[in-house]
Amino acid sequence: MHHSAHSAADPADAVDAATRPEHHHPADRGISRQVVAGIVTALVGFTSSFAVVLAGLKAVGATDAQAASGLLALTLTFGLGVLLLSWRSRVPVTLAWSTPGAALLVSTGMVDGGWPAAVGAFLAVGAMIVLTGLVPALGSLIGRIPVALAQAMLAGVLLSLCLAPFKSLGSTPLLVAPVIISWLVVMKLASRWAVPVALAVALAVIGIYLGATGASLAGAPLLPALVWTTPALSLQALAGIALPLFIVTMASQNIPGVAVLKSFGFTTPWRSSMVVTGVGTMAGAPFGGHAINLAALSAALAAGEEAGHDPKRRWIAAFSSGWAYLVLAATSAALVSLVAAAPAGLVEAVAGLALLGTMASAIAAALQDPHERIGAIVTFLMAASGLSFGGIGAAFWALLAGLLVRWLLTSRRKAPVHSARQDAEAAS
Repeated sequence: MHHSAHSAADPADAVDAATRPEHHHPADRGISRQVVAGIVTALVGFTSSFAVVLAGLKAVGATDAQAASGLLALTLTFGLGVLLLSWRSRVPVTLAWSTPGAALLVSTGMVDGGWPAAVGAFLAVGAMIVLTGLVPALGSLIGRIPVALAQAMLAGVLLSLCLAPFKSLGSTPLLVAPVIISWLVVMKLASRWAVPVALAVALAVIGIYLGATGASLAGAPLLPALVWTTPALSLQALAGIALPLFIVTMASQNIPGVAVLKSFGFTTPWRSSMVVTGVGTMAGAPFGGHAINLAALSAALAAGEEAGHDPKRRWIAAFSSGWAYLVLAATSAALVSLVAAAPAGLVEAVAGLALLGTMASAIAAALQDPHERIGAIVTFLMAASGLSFGGIGAAFWALLAGLLVRWLLTSRRKAPVHSARQDAEAAS
C-alpha cells in the first residue's frame, strides 16, 4: 500500500513544463505512442491477474459458466468506466478488478447461502464504494484503519495463493518448472511482462498436456455470455466477504491508485471515480463481478513517460486501454475453458506468481512501524490460518483481533498512530 506519492520533479513543475514549447516532443505529435501505451496497460493488467479472479470466484461457489460471466462483467464494467472517467477528466485514470479482493475470496471459500450470498456481498461492496465517494465521513472512517493491520490482513490472505507455485513445483515439477523459470528470467529483463509471459508458457503447457492426454476443448464454451444470479443477503456473507473485500479494495487499490497518479503530477477525480467504480461493481455483481477499483500497479503504464512526453495527452493512453479491455472481454469464456482443462496446480501457480510482488509490499508495509508489529503479526497469522467462526471467514476475525491487540498495547505506551487516512491525505 505504500506507493510513493513523490516524483523526481514537483508535480506543479511537471504541469508547467508541459505548457512550454520545448516540452512538446516530436514523438507526441500523433497519438500512436499513447494508443500503444494503452494497449500495453490493458494486456498487462488483464493477463497478469485474471487467473486470480477466476480462482476467487470459483472458491466462493461459482461454476465455470458463472466465473466466465464474472470475468466478462468485470472487464466490461471497468473498461467502460475507464472510457468515461478518462474522457471527462482528461486525466489518465485507469481502473481494474480487485486482484487482492479476488485473493481474499480464495481464502474465504464458501459462505452460508453459497454463490447467491457471495453475489449479494459483491452488491453491498459496490454500495459502500459509492457511499465512500458521496459521504466524506465514511471515507474518513475507513481511512482510520491502521495501515499495518490492513496490509497484514492482505498478506495473510495472499499467503496460500503465493505458496501455490512452490507446492505445485513439488507435485508436478515438469509442468510448473517452465512457468517459474520463464517468470524469473523475464522478471530480470522486463519485469512488467514477467507474469504475462509466465501465463503464455502455462497456456503452451496446457496445450501440450491436452495433446499428450488426448483431451479436447470440443464442446467447451468459447463465446462470452453473461449469466444472471439473483443476489441473496446473509449476515455471514456481509461480515465474511463484503466488509473485508471493501477494506482490501480501498486500502490496497484505491488509495495507492491515487498516490500513483499523484506521483506523475495528476489529481485523481476521487468522487466521480468512487461513484463510477461503485456503480460498476453493483452493475456487475449479479453477473458475478466481485469489485472494480482504481488501478494501482498498471496505472503507471498509462500515466508515465511511456505514454508520451506531454502529460496533457496521456489521458489518451487510459482511454485507449478502455477500448482494449472491451476487446479482451471477448476472450473471457475461452480463457475459462482453457483454465478448466489445465492440469491441477498449473493455473494456481501463475496466480501465485502474479501476487508475489503484492504480498512482498504488504509484508513490508505491515512490519514497517516497530510499534505496530505485534498487532500486525497477529492479524497476518489469523488471516493466514483460515480460521472461521459462525460462518464468517478469517479475514474479518483477523482484522478484529489485530485491532484488539493494537488497542491493548498502544493504550499503555501511547504509540504514534499511523493510519490509511494519513496515506489518503498525503496522496490527495
